[in-house]
Amino acid sequence: MAIRHIALFRWNGEATPEKVDRIRDALALLPGRIPELRAYTFGPDLGISEGTYDFGVAADVDDEAGLATYRDHPDHQAALALIRPLLADRASVQIALPDHS
Repeated sequence: MAIRHIALFRWNGEATPEKVDRIRDALALLPGRIPELRAYTFGPDLGISEGTYDFGVAADVDDEAGLATYRDHPDHQAALALIRPLLADRASVQIALPDHS
């Protein structure tokens, strides 16, 4: 069962544009370093609707083992080390992707 992991971040007062750029740079490295990632998208909220989070990440993997590899990968953990100090709130969900075979 393919899985999409979605993480949403709401920044605290410590989040500056420069710090968020460092996070974006760290996240941009992950698809080239974690082969289990089948698709990877991230970025700031577009500001279209009220009540949204500030930033989101969507990671598609083939299965639970791939999700665990992504979650525990040292480069992902390094990105999380940049993210955690800036968090006011975080939400996440893992959903099954439709089988298109």
